[in-house]
Amino acid sequence: MAVNGYFKLVNIPNGFGVKCVPPKDGGEAIQISELMEYLEKRGISCDAAKIKKALGADTAQTVMLGPGSCPPEQESYHMEVSEDSMTVTVRFYPPSDTGQRMSMDEFMKDMEFKKIVYGVNRELLQRHFRKGEYCKSLVVAEGKPPRHGSDAKIQYFFNTDLHAVPTLKADGSVDFFNLNTINHCKKGDLLAQIIPEDPGECGCNVAGVQIKPRNVKRATLRFGKNVLLSEDRLSISSQVDGCVSLVDDQVFVSDLYEVENVDNSTGNIEFEGSVQVNGNVCSGFSVIAQGNVIVNGVVEGAFIRADGDIVITRGMNGMSRGRLEAGGNIIAKFLENSSANAVGYVSAESILHSKVMAGTEINVTGRRGFVTGGHVCAGYKISAKNLGANLGASTLVEVGVNPGLKAEYQTLQEELLEIQKVIKKTQPILTNYAEKKAKGVQFSPEQIKYIRSLIVLADTKRKELQEKSRKWEELQTAFEGQNDAYVEVTGEAFPGTVIVIKDVSMSLRSSYQHCRFKRIGGDVKMVGL
Repeated sequence: MAVNGYFKLVNIPNGFGVKCVPPKDGGEAIQISELMEYLEKRGISCDAAKIKKALGADTAQTVMLGPGSCPPEQESYHMEVSEDSMTVTVRFYPPSDTGQRMSMDEFMKDMEFKKIVYGVNRELLQRHFRKGEYCKSLVVAEGKPPRHGSDAKIQYFFNTDLHAVPTLKADGSVDFFNLNTINHCKKGDLLAQIIPEDPGECGCNVAGVQIKPRNVKRATLRFGKNVLLSEDRLSISSQVDGCVSLVDDQVFVSDLYEVENVDNSTGNIEFEGSVQVNGNVCSGFSVIAQGNVIVNGVVEGAFIRADGDIVITRGMNGMSRGRLEAGGNIIAKFLENSSANAVGYVSAESILHSKVMAGTEINVTGRRGFVTGGHVCAGYKISAKNLGANLGASTLVEVGVNPGLKAEYQTLQEELLEIQKVIKKTQPILTNYAEKKAKGVQFSPEQIKYIRSLIVLADTKRKELQEKSRKWEELQTAFEGQNDAYVEVTGEAFPGTVIVIKDVSMSLRSSYQHCRFKRIGGDVKMVGL
Protein backbone atom coordinates (compact mmCIF):
# COMPACT_ATOMS: atom_id res chain seq x y z
CA MET A 1 0.00 0.00 0.00
CA ALA A 2 1.39 3.41 -0.98
CA VAL A 3 2.31 5.72 1.91
CA ASN A 4 2.93 9.43 1.37
CA GLY A 5 6.00 11.15 2.71
CA TYR A 6 5.37 13.39 5.73
CA PHE A 7 7.16 15.78 8.11
CA LYS A 8 7.08 16.22 11.87
CA LEU A 9 8.62 18.57 14.46
CA VAL A 10 10.92 16.51 16.72
CA ASN A 11 13.35 16.93 19.62
CA ILE A 12 17.02 16.51 18.73
CA PRO A 13 20.21 16.96 20.76
CA ASN A 14 20.77 20.64 21.52
CA GLY A 15 17.43 21.75 20.11
CA PHE A 16 14.59 20.74 17.78
CA GLY A 17 14.15 20.11 14.09
CA VAL A 18 11.86 18.86 11.40
CA LYS A 19 11.98 15.22 10.45
CA CYS A 20 11.28 14.50 6.76
CA VAL A 21 10.13 10.94 6.09
CA PRO A 22 10.25 9.83 2.41
CA PRO A 23 7.26 8.10 0.73
CA LYS A 24 6.90 4.33 0.45
CA ASP A 25 5.62 2.04 -2.29
CA GLY A 26 4.90 4.82 -4.78
CA GLY A 27 3.37 7.34 -2.40
CA GLU A 28 3.63 11.10 -2.95
CA ALA A 29 6.77 12.96 -1.88
CA ILE A 30 6.64 15.88 0.57
CA GLN A 31 5.84 19.16 -1.13
CA ILE A 32 8.47 21.73 -0.12
CA SER A 33 5.94 24.55 -0.47
CA GLU A 34 3.60 22.80 1.95
CA LEU A 35 6.38 22.27 4.51
CA MET A 36 7.62 25.85 4.23
CA GLU A 37 4.09 27.19 4.67
CA TYR A 38 3.59 24.99 7.73
CA LEU A 39 6.74 26.36 9.39
CA GLU A 40 6.04 29.95 8.36
CA LYS A 41 2.57 29.90 9.92
CA ARG A 42 4.17 28.85 13.21
CA GLY A 43 6.86 31.51 13.08
CA ILE A 44 9.66 29.02 12.65
CA SER A 45 12.51 30.07 10.37
CA CYS A 46 14.53 27.55 8.40
CA ASP A 47 17.22 27.11 5.79
CA ALA A 48 15.33 26.33 2.58
CA ALA A 49 18.43 24.80 0.93
CA LYS A 50 18.84 22.30 3.79
CA ILE A 51 15.15 21.46 3.66
CA LYS A 52 15.32 20.86 -0.08
CA LYS A 53 18.37 18.59 0.35
CA ALA A 54 16.64 16.59 3.07
CA LEU A 55 13.56 16.07 0.88
CA GLY A 56 15.74 14.64 -1.88
CA ALA A 57 17.19 11.88 0.33
CA ASP A 58 16.00 8.26 0.20
CA THR A 59 15.94 7.91 3.97
CA ALA A 60 14.42 9.97 6.76
CA GLN A 61 16.38 13.14 7.41
CA THR A 62 16.13 15.68 10.25
CA VAL A 63 16.97 19.33 9.69
CA MET A 64 17.78 21.40 12.78
CA LEU A 65 15.53 24.41 13.17
CA GLY A 66 16.69 25.96 16.43
CA PRO A 67 17.84 25.53 20.04
CA GLY A 68 15.58 24.73 22.92
CA SER A 69 12.80 22.24 23.24
CA CYS A 70 10.42 21.32 20.47
CA PRO A 71 7.28 23.53 20.29
CA PRO A 72 4.15 21.72 21.50
CA GLU A 73 2.30 21.69 18.19
CA GLN A 74 -0.99 19.80 18.16
CA GLU A 75 -2.05 17.62 15.26
CA SER A 76 -3.43 20.05 12.66
CA TYR A 77 -4.92 20.11 9.21
CA HIS A 78 -5.38 22.19 6.09
CA MET A 79 -8.89 22.17 4.61
CA GLU A 80 -10.08 23.09 1.10
CA VAL A 81 -13.72 23.39 0.12
CA SER A 82 -14.40 23.31 -3.64
CA GLU A 83 -15.98 26.37 -5.24
CA ASP A 84 -19.26 24.52 -5.73
CA SER A 85 -19.23 23.35 -2.07
CA MET A 86 -19.48 19.75 -3.23
CA THR A 87 -16.11 18.45 -2.00
CA VAL A 88 -14.08 18.95 1.21
CA THR A 89 -10.44 17.87 1.08
CA VAL A 90 -8.24 17.75 4.19
CA ARG A 91 -4.50 17.20 4.65
CA PHE A 92 -3.55 16.28 8.23
CA TYR A 93 -0.17 17.13 9.82
CA PRO A 94 1.22 15.09 12.72
CA PRO A 95 1.71 16.56 16.20
CA SER A 96 5.22 17.48 17.33
CA ASP A 97 7.07 15.29 19.83
CA THR A 98 5.71 17.53 22.57
CA GLY A 99 2.22 17.93 21.09
CA GLN A 100 -0.93 15.81 21.18
CA ARG A 101 -3.12 14.19 18.58
CA MET A 102 -6.46 15.66 17.71
CA SER A 103 -9.50 13.57 18.53
CA MET A 104 -12.19 12.76 16.02
CA ASP A 105 -14.72 14.52 18.22
CA GLU A 106 -12.66 17.73 18.05
CA PHE A 107 -12.40 17.50 14.29
CA MET A 108 -16.13 16.85 13.88
CA LYS A 109 -16.91 19.94 15.97
CA ASP A 110 -14.61 21.96 13.72
CA MET A 111 -16.49 20.63 10.68
CA GLU A 112 -19.83 21.51 12.22
CA PHE A 113 -18.56 25.02 13.05
CA LYS A 114 -17.54 25.44 9.40
CA LYS A 115 -21.07 24.30 8.43
CA ILE A 116 -19.89 21.04 6.84
CA VAL A 117 -22.72 18.73 7.79
CA TYR A 118 -23.56 16.58 4.76
CA GLY A 119 -21.74 13.67 3.12
CA VAL A 120 -19.05 13.33 5.84
CA ASN A 121 -16.96 10.18 5.37
CA ARG A 122 -16.83 9.01 8.98
CA GLU A 123 -15.23 5.68 8.09
CA LEU A 124 -12.29 7.45 6.44
CA LEU A 125 -11.91 9.81 9.39
CA GLN A 126 -12.07 6.95 11.89
CA ARG A 127 -9.27 5.20 10.01
CA HIS A 128 -7.15 8.35 10.07
CA PHE A 129 -7.62 8.98 13.78
CA ARG A 130 -6.86 5.31 14.41
CA LYS A 131 -3.77 4.98 12.19
CA GLY A 132 -2.74 8.51 11.20
CA GLU A 133 -2.46 9.35 7.48
CA TYR A 134 -0.45 12.53 7.08
CA CYS A 135 0.33 14.85 4.17
CA LYS A 136 -2.27 13.01 2.17
CA SER A 137 -5.32 14.59 0.53
CA LEU A 138 -8.38 12.98 2.09
CA VAL A 139 -11.84 13.71 0.72
CA VAL A 140 -13.64 13.85 4.04
CA ALA A 141 -17.00 15.08 2.75
CA GLU A 142 -18.81 14.98 -0.60
CA GLY A 143 -22.10 16.49 -1.64
CA LYS A 144 -24.65 14.67 -3.69
CA PRO A 145 -24.96 16.17 -7.19
CA PRO A 146 -28.48 16.54 -8.51
CA ARG A 147 -29.65 13.99 -11.02
CA HIS A 148 -30.85 16.01 -13.99
CA GLY A 149 -33.96 14.72 -15.63
CA SER A 150 -35.12 14.94 -19.22
CA ASP A 151 -37.83 16.78 -21.10
CA ALA A 152 -41.04 15.09 -22.03
CA LYS A 153 -41.21 13.81 -25.59
CA ILE A 154 -44.01 13.08 -28.01
CA GLN A 155 -43.86 9.83 -29.96
CA TYR A 156 -45.81 9.84 -33.21
CA PHE A 157 -47.10 6.65 -34.78
CA PHE A 158 -47.25 7.95 -38.33
CA ASN A 159 -44.77 9.39 -40.79
CA THR A 160 -44.04 13.01 -39.88
CA ASP A 161 -41.40 13.54 -42.59
CA LEU A 162 -42.85 16.19 -44.87
CA HIS A 163 -40.14 15.51 -47.44
CA ALA A 164 -40.76 11.79 -47.94
CA VAL A 165 -40.64 11.09 -51.66
CA PRO A 166 -43.11 8.89 -53.56
CA THR A 167 -42.27 5.33 -54.53
CA LEU A 168 -40.80 4.97 -58.01
CA LYS A 169 -41.22 2.11 -60.46
CA ALA A 170 -38.26 0.48 -62.21
CA ASP A 171 -38.59 2.88 -65.17
CA GLY A 172 -38.44 5.90 -62.86
CA SER A 173 -42.15 6.78 -63.06
CA VAL A 174 -44.25 7.37 -59.94
CA ASP A 175 -46.17 4.41 -58.53
CA PHE A 176 -49.48 6.14 -57.72
CA PHE A 177 -50.77 3.04 -55.97
CA ASN A 178 -47.93 3.11 -53.42
CA LEU A 179 -47.53 6.73 -52.41
CA ASN A 180 -45.79 6.89 -49.04
CA THR A 181 -46.52 10.60 -48.74
CA ILE A 182 -50.05 10.28 -47.32
CA ASN A 183 -50.69 8.74 -43.90
CA HIS A 184 -53.96 6.85 -43.94
CA CYS A 185 -55.48 5.94 -40.58
CA LYS A 186 -58.38 3.91 -39.28
CA LYS A 187 -60.81 4.73 -36.51
CA GLY A 188 -59.19 3.85 -33.15
CA ASP A 189 -55.59 3.98 -34.44
CA LEU A 190 -53.11 5.31 -31.89
CA LEU A 191 -51.64 8.51 -33.36
CA ALA A 192 -49.30 9.87 -30.69
CA GLN A 193 -48.40 9.52 -27.05
CA ILE A 194 -46.41 11.49 -24.50
CA ILE A 195 -43.30 10.00 -22.93
CA PRO A 196 -43.55 11.90 -19.63
CA GLU A 197 -40.80 14.16 -18.40
CA ASP A 198 -38.29 12.92 -15.81
CA PRO A 199 -38.03 15.66 -13.14
CA GLY A 200 -34.71 14.32 -11.84
CA GLU A 201 -33.67 14.37 -8.18
CA CYS A 202 -32.41 17.11 -5.89
CA GLY A 203 -28.82 17.04 -4.71
CA CYS A 204 -27.18 18.52 -1.64
CA ASN A 205 -23.84 20.27 -1.03
CA VAL A 206 -21.63 19.68 1.99
CA ALA A 207 -23.32 22.57 3.82
CA GLY A 208 -26.64 20.74 3.57
CA VAL A 209 -28.05 23.19 1.02
CA GLN A 210 -30.42 21.54 -1.45
CA ILE A 211 -29.44 21.72 -5.12
CA LYS A 212 -32.33 21.49 -7.53
CA PRO A 213 -31.97 19.75 -10.90
CA ARG A 214 -32.44 21.87 -14.00
CA ASN A 215 -36.00 22.51 -15.06
CA VAL A 216 -37.51 20.10 -17.55
CA LYS A 217 -40.19 20.79 -20.11
CA ARG A 218 -43.56 19.15 -20.07
CA ALA A 219 -45.32 18.21 -23.28
CA THR A 220 -48.87 18.74 -24.39
CA LEU A 221 -50.60 16.94 -27.21
CA ARG A 222 -51.97 19.45 -29.69
CA PHE A 223 -54.61 18.28 -32.13
CA GLY A 224 -57.60 19.21 -34.22
CA LYS A 225 -60.99 17.60 -34.69
CA ASN A 226 -61.60 13.86 -35.30
CA VAL A 227 -58.99 13.09 -32.60
CA LEU A 228 -59.74 11.54 -29.19
CA LEU A 229 -57.66 12.37 -26.10
CA SER A 230 -57.20 9.57 -23.57
CA GLU A 231 -58.37 9.99 -19.97
CA ASP A 232 -54.80 10.31 -18.69
CA ARG A 233 -54.17 12.94 -21.42
CA LEU A 234 -51.06 11.06 -22.52
CA SER A 235 -52.22 9.69 -25.87
CA ILE A 236 -54.49 10.49 -28.80
CA SER A 237 -56.25 8.26 -31.32
CA SER A 238 -58.27 8.75 -34.46
CA GLN A 239 -62.06 8.96 -34.25
CA VAL A 240 -62.58 8.41 -37.99
CA ASP A 241 -61.11 6.71 -41.02
CA GLY A 242 -59.07 9.30 -42.87
CA CYS A 243 -55.61 10.82 -43.26
CA VAL A 244 -53.37 12.03 -40.43
CA SER A 245 -50.74 14.77 -40.69
CA LEU A 246 -48.56 16.90 -38.43
CA VAL A 247 -48.71 20.65 -39.08
CA ASP A 248 -46.87 23.06 -36.74
CA ASP A 249 -46.69 20.34 -34.05
CA GLN A 250 -50.44 19.83 -34.22
CA VAL A 251 -52.00 16.50 -35.24
CA PHE A 252 -54.80 16.71 -37.77
CA VAL A 253 -57.06 13.89 -38.93
CA SER A 254 -59.02 14.66 -42.07
CA ASP A 255 -62.01 12.57 -42.94
CA LEU A 256 -62.33 11.90 -46.65
CA TYR A 257 -64.87 13.53 -48.97
CA GLU A 258 -65.19 11.44 -52.13
CA VAL A 259 -66.72 12.48 -55.47
CA GLU A 260 -66.66 11.05 -58.99
CA ASN A 261 -65.95 14.29 -60.88
CA VAL A 262 -65.78 17.97 -60.10
CA ASP A 263 -68.05 19.56 -62.70
CA ASN A 264 -71.50 21.06 -63.04
CA SER A 265 -72.96 18.23 -60.99
CA THR A 266 -70.91 19.12 -57.89
CA GLY A 267 -69.87 22.71 -58.34
CA ASN A 268 -66.84 23.99 -56.47
CA ILE A 269 -65.75 21.96 -53.48
CA GLU A 270 -64.51 23.37 -50.17
CA PHE A 271 -63.96 20.81 -47.42
CA GLU A 272 -62.31 20.81 -43.97
CA GLY A 273 -60.85 17.36 -44.49
CA SER A 274 -59.30 15.57 -47.48
CA VAL A 275 -60.92 15.29 -50.90
CA GLN A 276 -60.68 12.35 -53.30
CA VAL A 277 -61.85 12.82 -56.88
CA ASN A 278 -62.16 9.47 -58.62
CA GLY A 279 -62.50 11.07 -62.04
CA ASN A 280 -61.58 14.52 -63.38
CA VAL A 281 -61.60 18.15 -62.23
CA CYS A 282 -63.06 20.14 -65.08
CA SER A 283 -62.00 23.57 -66.27
CA GLY A 284 -63.28 26.56 -64.30
CA PHE A 285 -63.95 24.66 -61.05
CA SER A 286 -62.06 24.72 -57.76
CA VAL A 287 -61.25 22.27 -54.97
CA ILE A 288 -60.12 23.67 -51.61
CA ALA A 289 -59.26 21.26 -48.79
CA GLN A 290 -57.68 21.52 -45.35
CA GLY A 291 -56.24 18.05 -45.84
CA ASN A 292 -54.99 16.39 -49.04
CA VAL A 293 -56.50 16.43 -52.52
CA ILE A 294 -56.25 13.23 -54.57
CA VAL A 295 -57.41 13.24 -58.19
CA ASN A 296 -57.40 9.87 -59.94
CA GLY A 297 -58.12 11.40 -63.33
CA VAL A 298 -57.08 14.62 -65.12
CA VAL A 299 -57.16 18.22 -63.93
CA GLU A 300 -58.00 20.82 -66.55
CA GLY A 301 -57.95 24.62 -66.17
CA ALA A 302 -59.03 24.42 -62.53
CA PHE A 303 -57.84 25.72 -59.18
CA ILE A 304 -56.82 23.28 -56.44
CA ARG A 305 -55.57 24.32 -53.02
CA ALA A 306 -54.67 21.88 -50.21
CA ASP A 307 -53.10 22.45 -46.81
CA GLY A 308 -51.55 19.02 -47.28
CA ASP A 309 -50.49 17.25 -50.50
CA ILE A 310 -51.95 17.34 -54.01
CA VAL A 311 -51.78 14.09 -56.00
CA ILE A 312 -52.93 13.99 -59.65
CA THR A 313 -52.69 10.47 -61.06
CA ARG A 314 -53.14 11.35 -64.74
CA GLY A 315 -51.69 14.84 -64.72
CA MET A 316 -52.84 18.40 -65.39
CA ASN A 317 -53.36 20.48 -68.53
CA GLY A 318 -54.03 23.88 -67.04
CA MET A 319 -54.88 25.59 -70.33
CA SER A 320 -52.75 28.55 -69.12
CA ARG A 321 -55.17 29.23 -66.25
CA GLY A 322 -55.00 26.12 -64.07
CA ARG A 323 -53.33 26.58 -60.70
CA LEU A 324 -52.17 24.32 -57.86
CA GLU A 325 -51.25 25.44 -54.33
CA ALA A 326 -50.09 22.89 -51.75
CA GLY A 327 -49.02 23.35 -48.14
CA GLY A 328 -47.20 20.04 -48.56
CA ASN A 329 -46.05 18.40 -51.81
CA ILE A 330 -47.38 18.15 -55.38
CA ILE A 331 -47.19 14.83 -57.23
CA ALA A 332 -48.55 14.61 -60.78
CA LYS A 333 -48.15 12.50 -63.91
CA PHE A 334 -47.46 15.70 -65.87
CA LEU A 335 -47.92 19.46 -65.61
CA GLU A 336 -48.71 21.35 -68.81
CA ASN A 337 -49.58 25.03 -69.22
CA SER A 338 -50.12 25.20 -65.48
CA SER A 339 -49.02 27.10 -62.41
CA ALA A 340 -47.99 25.06 -59.36
CA ASN A 341 -46.63 26.14 -55.97
CA ALA A 342 -45.66 23.69 -53.21
CA VAL A 343 -44.19 24.39 -49.77
CA GLY A 344 -42.49 20.98 -50.01
CA TYR A 345 -41.37 19.30 -53.24
CA VAL A 346 -42.86 18.77 -56.72
CA SER A 347 -42.60 15.40 -58.46
CA ALA A 348 -43.75 14.84 -62.06
CA GLU A 349 -42.81 12.84 -65.15
CA SER A 350 -42.82 15.96 -67.36
CA ILE A 351 -43.31 19.72 -67.04
CA LEU A 352 -44.26 21.66 -70.17
CA HIS A 353 -44.68 25.44 -70.47
CA SER A 354 -45.53 25.82 -66.80
CA LYS A 355 -44.52 27.94 -63.83
CA VAL A 356 -43.60 25.56 -61.01
CA MET A 357 -42.31 26.65 -57.59
CA ALA A 358 -41.15 24.29 -54.81
CA GLY A 359 -39.80 25.07 -51.36
CA THR A 360 -37.34 22.16 -51.43
CA GLU A 361 -36.85 20.36 -54.75
CA ILE A 362 -38.37 19.46 -58.12
CA ASN A 363 -37.88 15.96 -59.48
CA VAL A 364 -38.89 15.19 -63.06
CA THR A 365 -38.54 11.45 -63.56
CA GLY A 366 -39.78 8.72 -65.90
CA ARG A 367 -38.96 7.62 -69.44
CA ARG A 368 -39.18 11.15 -70.87
CA GLY A 369 -38.52 13.24 -67.79
CA PHE A 370 -38.35 16.63 -69.51
CA VAL A 371 -38.76 20.24 -68.44
CA THR A 372 -39.53 22.33 -71.50
CA GLY A 373 -40.54 25.99 -71.55
CA GLY A 374 -41.72 28.07 -68.63
CA HIS A 375 -40.04 28.71 -65.29
CA VAL A 376 -39.24 26.10 -62.61
CA CYS A 377 -37.81 27.19 -59.27
CA ALA A 378 -36.79 25.18 -56.17
CA GLY A 379 -35.01 25.95 -52.93
CA TYR A 380 -32.30 23.30 -53.13
CA LYS A 381 -32.42 21.01 -56.12
CA ILE A 382 -33.95 20.41 -59.55
CA SER A 383 -33.39 17.04 -61.13
CA ALA A 384 -34.60 16.12 -64.64
CA LYS A 385 -33.70 13.87 -67.52
CA ASN A 386 -33.91 16.65 -70.15
CA LEU A 387 -34.01 20.45 -69.92
CA GLY A 388 -35.26 22.65 -72.77
CA ALA A 389 -35.83 21.36 -76.31
CA ASN A 390 -34.22 21.17 -79.73
CA LEU A 391 -36.46 23.97 -80.96
CA GLY A 392 -35.01 26.25 -78.31
CA ALA A 393 -38.13 26.76 -76.17
CA SER A 394 -37.38 29.42 -73.56
CA THR A 395 -36.79 27.46 -70.35
CA LEU A 396 -35.73 29.08 -67.07
CA VAL A 397 -34.45 26.76 -64.33
CA GLU A 398 -33.74 28.37 -60.94
CA VAL A 399 -32.44 26.94 -57.63
CA GLY A 400 -31.09 28.33 -54.37
CA VAL A 401 -34.05 30.57 -53.62
CA ASN A 402 -36.98 29.20 -51.65
CA PRO A 403 -39.93 31.19 -53.06
CA GLY A 404 -41.84 31.13 -49.78
CA LEU A 405 -38.84 32.08 -47.65
CA LYS A 406 -37.90 34.86 -50.03
CA ALA A 407 -41.35 36.43 -49.75
CA GLU A 408 -41.29 36.05 -45.96
CA TYR A 409 -37.81 37.59 -45.83
CA GLN A 410 -38.93 40.65 -47.80
CA THR A 411 -42.05 41.06 -45.64
CA LEU A 412 -39.95 40.87 -42.47
CA GLN A 413 -37.60 43.53 -43.78
CA GLU A 414 -40.52 45.90 -44.27
CA GLU A 415 -41.97 45.11 -40.83
CA LEU A 416 -38.61 45.67 -39.12
CA LEU A 417 -38.31 49.10 -40.72
CA GLU A 418 -41.79 50.07 -39.50
CA ILE A 419 -41.05 48.89 -35.94
CA GLN A 420 -37.79 50.83 -35.86
CA LYS A 421 -39.65 53.96 -36.99
CA VAL A 422 -42.12 53.65 -34.08
CA ILE A 423 -39.32 53.14 -31.54
CA LYS A 424 -37.35 56.07 -32.97
CA LYS A 425 -40.44 58.28 -32.77
CA THR A 426 -41.26 57.46 -29.12
CA GLN A 427 -37.73 57.60 -27.71
CA PRO A 428 -37.26 61.44 -27.79
CA ILE A 429 -40.63 61.94 -26.08
CA LEU A 430 -39.74 59.49 -23.27
CA THR A 431 -36.27 61.03 -22.88
CA ASN A 432 -37.77 64.54 -22.63
CA TYR A 433 -40.27 63.32 -20.03
CA ALA A 434 -37.51 61.71 -17.93
CA GLU A 435 -35.44 64.92 -18.01
CA LYS A 436 -38.37 67.10 -16.94
CA LYS A 437 -39.34 64.67 -14.20
CA ALA A 438 -35.76 64.77 -12.85
CA LYS A 439 -36.07 68.58 -12.65
CA GLY A 440 -39.25 68.31 -10.61
CA VAL A 441 -41.74 69.23 -13.33
CA GLN A 442 -45.29 68.17 -12.45
CA PHE A 443 -47.46 66.46 -15.07
CA SER A 444 -51.22 66.28 -15.44
CA PRO A 445 -53.00 62.90 -15.14
CA GLU A 446 -53.64 62.94 -18.89
CA GLN A 447 -49.93 63.50 -19.61
CA ILE A 448 -48.93 60.69 -17.24
CA LYS A 449 -51.47 58.37 -18.88
CA TYR A 450 -50.09 59.26 -22.30
CA ILE A 451 -46.47 58.67 -21.23
CA ARG A 452 -47.37 55.30 -19.71
CA SER A 453 -49.04 54.27 -22.97
CA LEU A 454 -45.86 55.26 -24.85
CA ILE A 455 -43.72 53.21 -22.44
CA VAL A 456 -45.94 50.15 -23.00
CA LEU A 457 -45.85 50.74 -26.76
CA ALA A 458 -42.03 51.08 -26.79
CA ASP A 459 -41.56 47.92 -24.69
CA THR A 460 -43.95 45.98 -26.92
CA LYS A 461 -42.19 47.15 -30.08
CA ARG A 462 -38.74 46.31 -28.66
CA LYS A 463 -39.87 42.77 -27.89
CA GLU A 464 -41.43 42.52 -31.34
CA LEU A 465 -38.21 43.86 -32.88
CA GLN A 466 -36.15 41.27 -31.02
CA GLU A 467 -38.39 38.39 -32.09
CA LYS A 468 -38.62 39.48 -35.74
CA SER A 469 -34.86 40.15 -35.87
CA ARG A 470 -34.24 36.62 -34.66
CA LYS A 471 -36.54 35.25 -37.36
CA TRP A 472 -34.87 37.49 -39.97
CA GLU A 473 -31.44 36.13 -38.96
CA GLU A 474 -32.79 32.57 -39.20
CA LEU A 475 -33.96 33.27 -42.75
CA GLN A 476 -30.56 34.74 -43.62
CA THR A 477 -28.95 31.54 -42.32
CA ALA A 478 -31.41 29.48 -44.39
CA PHE A 479 -30.43 31.42 -47.52
CA GLU A 480 -26.74 30.83 -46.77
CA GLY A 481 -27.48 27.12 -46.44
CA GLN A 482 -28.78 27.12 -50.04
CA ASN A 483 -25.31 27.80 -51.45
CA ASP A 484 -25.04 24.08 -52.27
CA ALA A 485 -28.14 24.14 -54.47
CA TYR A 486 -27.74 22.50 -57.88
CA VAL A 487 -29.45 21.46 -61.11
CA GLU A 488 -28.94 17.85 -62.23
CA VAL A 489 -29.45 16.55 -65.77
CA THR A 490 -29.32 12.81 -66.38
CA GLY A 491 -30.03 13.15 -70.09
CA GLU A 492 -29.48 16.36 -72.06
CA ALA A 493 -29.72 20.10 -71.42
CA PHE A 494 -30.46 21.92 -74.70
CA PRO A 495 -29.21 25.32 -75.87
CA GLY A 496 -31.43 28.24 -74.91
CA THR A 497 -31.98 26.94 -71.38
CA VAL A 498 -31.09 29.45 -68.67
CA ILE A 499 -29.72 28.08 -65.38
CA VAL A 500 -29.94 30.43 -62.36
CA ILE A 501 -28.34 29.55 -59.02
CA LYS A 502 -29.15 32.17 -56.38
CA ASP A 503 -28.04 35.42 -58.04
CA VAL A 504 -25.81 33.97 -60.78
CA SER A 505 -27.06 32.78 -64.19
CA MET A 506 -25.76 30.81 -67.17
CA SER A 507 -27.38 30.70 -70.62
CA LEU A 508 -26.61 27.43 -72.39
CA ARG A 509 -25.15 28.03 -75.84
CA SER A 510 -24.52 24.37 -76.55
CA SER A 511 -25.82 21.00 -75.47
CA TYR A 512 -24.74 19.44 -72.16
CA GLN A 513 -25.22 15.81 -71.19
CA HIS A 514 -25.13 13.84 -67.92
CA CYS A 515 -24.01 16.73 -65.76
CA ARG A 516 -24.70 18.88 -62.78
CA PHE A 517 -24.75 22.69 -62.66
CA LYS A 518 -23.42 24.27 -59.47
CA ARG A 519 -22.37 27.69 -58.28
CA ILE A 520 -18.59 27.74 -57.99
CA GLY A 521 -17.15 31.07 -56.96
CA GLY A 522 -19.15 33.74 -58.75
CA ASP A 523 -20.17 31.63 -61.74
CA VAL A 524 -22.43 28.72 -62.67
CA LYS A 525 -20.22 25.80 -63.64
CA MET A 526 -20.93 22.41 -65.16
CA VAL A 527 -19.48 19.31 -63.44
CA GLY A 528 -19.85 15.67 -64.35
CA LEU A 529 -22.19 13.31 -62.54
